[in-house]
Amino acid sequence: QVLLAESGGGSVQPGGSLRLSCAAWGFVSSFYCVGWFRHVPGKEREGVASIDTDGKTTYADSVKGRFTVSKDNAKNIAYLQMNNLKPEDTATYYCAAEARYYLPPRPAPTDFEYWGQGTQVTVSS
Repeated sequence: QVLLAESGGGSVQPGGSLRLSCAAWGFVSSFYCVGWFRHVPGKEREGVASIDTDGKTTYADSVKGRFTVSKDNAKNIAYLQMNNLKPEDTATYYCAAEARYYLPPRPAPTDFEYWGQGTQVTVSS
């Protein structure tokens, strides 16, 4: 059974930084992809960033240059470093994982089988 758990959310002022972590248990190897999504009530879940087994990353246009996704295969933890946060980044952030080598250019929620419980990020002055 695969389990994912996010941590690192919180409240920050605009321009601040947070680092989200996504710990994974149950994968038989480190060959799995990770995606980060965010959700605001009343809106569709939005893809934020992803990383595949080769370390190839994708980012939503709204976060390019501010967010960085990475993955520590030895620890089975993925990270989302978020810098220069803006009020519009406020959302519940979810990590997702899938036991596959590569992801499509614009990963969608349906590309991932496993999901964490979500962590709240609030950006406000």
